[in-house]
This record gives sequence, structure tokens and C-alpha cells, in this order.
Amino acid sequence: MPYQSPISPGRSWYEDTAGPRPEYPSLGGDRQCDVVIIGGGFTGLSAAAHLAKTGANVVLIEAYRFGDGASGRNGGQLGTGQRAWAQELEAEYGLSRAKALFDMAEEAKAHLFDFAAANSIDIDYMPGQLSVAHKRRYVDDYRRHAEIMASRFGYPHISFMDATETAERLGSTRYFGGTRDTGTGHIHPLKLVIGTAKVAAAAGAHLFEQTPSTGIVSNGGKVTVTTPRGTIMADKCLIGVNAYGGNLEPVSAAHIMPIGSFIGATVPLGAASKVLPGGESVDDSRFVVRYFRKSKDGRLLFGGREVYAVNDPKDIHIHIRRQIAELYPDLKDVEITHGWGGYVGITVPRKPFVREVMPKVISIGGYSGHGVLLSNFFGKLYAETVAGNRDRLKLIEDLKIPAFPGGRRFRAPLLFLALNWFALRDRI
Repeated sequence: MPYQSPISPGRSWYEDTAGPRPEYPSLGGDRQCDVVIIGGGFTGLSAAAHLAKTGANVVLIEAYRFGDGASGRNGGQLGTGQRAWAQELEAEYGLSRAKALFDMAEEAKAHLFDFAAANSIDIDYMPGQLSVAHKRRYVDDYRRHAEIMASRFGYPHISFMDATETAERLGSTRYFGGTRDTGTGHIHPLKLVIGTAKVAAAAGAHLFEQTPSTGIVSNGGKVTVTTPRGTIMADKCLIGVNAYGGNLEPVSAAHIMPIGSFIGATVPLGAASKVLPGGESVDDSRFVVRYFRKSKDGRLLFGGREVYAVNDPKDIHIHIRRQIAELYPDLKDVEITHGWGGYVGITVPRKPFVREVMPKVISIGGYSGHGVLLSNFFGKLYAETVAGNRDRLKLIEDLKIPAFPGGRRFRAPLLFLALNWFALRDRI
């Protein structure tokens, strides 16, 4: 029987197309190491690979299987820059710091491509991303964004699209304009997870699946991580669990909120389909964003139903097909072969969360839907920090990330009310 993630609903199209997915043992017995990493997603596996290549003794534990969380189940879109537009960061931090944050994200993009190429990881990269306005009054914002990116941030790859060009590139008339970014694209995320784990293991990192952390204690210059079948003592610890932290550690839990996001994959649409003829990925201007793209074999992978309640939808296929039909009426009866979901870690300002949550313990997460681009690179930056250079990671550490209001008891219902209000505004 096919494997089903115990923490994420549905079986993804990625799982059925990623090729062999190696299994790693669970931890049995006590260990001592230089660095212990909790979380086997992009951040943790990247950190393990880069640390092990420097000769560090690294132990990584994952509560389930690598890629069971957002890293192996996301929309696959890279994007450009940080989650917020560069001009928004400039308004908040000034041009110099905004440019540094943008340049870091561009370095993250280049790093991902270089890492995949250097390690022969086929990530199914496809170029191009369209960002589109679902309301007419937003169109001028996209026009100005393209101009600002070229003139102030040195990024010439974004061009403005009017309504006619947008309709031609989407194969849908439901949007009013937007931008086309030829300097980015989209990937098969689970292939990157699998490949990064192989690189880490080959470099000497000790990787363990099915090994949850049951506690973290920092005392006397050492960090002790307990698991059901062994204790790990290390000089340093990285927490890279993002949305799946639960009660593991209270500071991260107060600042990173899990929200559900769901994706459906259609049957291949065929060469005659007018849907996304250029093969770009798409994100739109809704607060509850819709994101979609074509796979290499011509399927439409459509994500668009963020859920801020506790329960997952009973039938992912129904909800996804309904949203597809709003944009592509001819696909109202299209067969959806896969429907799956997972949880994304967001912060209040939708900026990454990096914090030393106890002595020698750094937590990294809260990518807010921009983790495919940033998380692998942040794993590299953590490895730099262990080697003694914290300057680049500190650029993110210094961002002001407030805790969610309401405390542990009330933050989820408050977020549910707030974000569903924004979802209502999307429709008005």
C-alpha cells in the first residue's frame, strides 16, 4: 500500500513521480555530536549537507519522513526577492537594507540552482513566473513594481503585462494585468528534498527518520535533545521544523503559525491546451493567494485553498476543481488525479523568523509561503554561523517579528477570524 504521511492529508503527485525515496533508520541509542538538527525539510537537510562537508559531526532527526511537511509538498514556485515586494521593504527599512535583503534572496536563488547542478539533482526546473492582479485597481501597482525592480534594485527580468498579454499567457481572461518574471521559475520540491538528503548522507551527516524530539535542554554549554530511543548531546542545535513545531519549543511556537494549504493535480491537459502555453508558474493578488503551474508532463498543479481552521477539508478535489473552473471554465469537469495538503509556517509580518531561542539553539522558519527559495539557503547560512560567521544570518535575525496576539490559547481563533476577513475582501 502506498505510503501516506501521518501529518499531511492526501498523497501528492510529487510522491508518485519523484522516483526512489530512500528510507533512513530511526535513532537507537545515545549520540554525541557537534550539531544536532531537528527537522528533515529543506532548512535542516541543507544545513546538514553544508556542515558535514566542512567536517562537522552532524546528527539530524526527523519525526516522520523527509519531505512529509511543506518542503516535499508545496507549490514548487521559487519567486524572486523576499515574500514582500522590495519597495515595501524599502518603505519599512530604507533602500540600503531593502537592497541587502533582496540581494540575499537572489543569492538564495542562485545557490539553489548551483547546488542542484553541482550534485546532479534533477529538480524539473521550468522557467518563468506570472504574478497577476485579480482586481483592476491593482494593475498600476504591478506596472510600478516592474519599473522599480529595474531602476532601483537592478533586476531587469520583470516586465509588465496588460490585460491582453495576461490573458494570452494564462489562457484565461479572469485577471486584469500583472508581471512576467523571466529570472525565476518552478521546481519539483520532493526531488530536491531527496537529493539534498543524499548529499548530506554522502558527506557524512547522520540522518534519522521516524525520530521525534521529546525535549530540548540547553545547560552548561551543551544542548541535550531527547528522543524516544536515545539522547543526543551536542555543542549546538538547529530547529528547522517550521509549521510542524507543535509544543517542541515555546518561543518559535508563539511566532510561527501553521496554516493549511491544498493542491490538486489534473490529468495531462495535452499539447492543444491553451492553459499556460509558456509553462510559467502563477501567483495572484489575493490575500488568500491562488498559485498554479504546469508540470513537465502537462498537468495543471493548482493550489488555492488556504485553511485557517483546525480541520482539513473533507474532499480536497471538490474545492480545487471549483477554483480551477473559475479561471478555466472548460476544465470544470477535468479529472483530478491527486489532491493533497500540508501546513505552511507564517509569521505576523510574513517575514522569516530566525531567533536564538535558548543558548546555543537557533530556530529558523516562518517563510510564509516563500520557503522554496529561502529555506535551502538559510540552511547554508546556519552552517556559516557554526563556522563563526553570523553576519549574514543576522540580517534576518534583526527583522522585527512579533508574536501572534492572543497567546497560545486564543491566537488560532483570532487568526481564523482575521484571515477569513481578508479572504472575504478578496471576493469584494
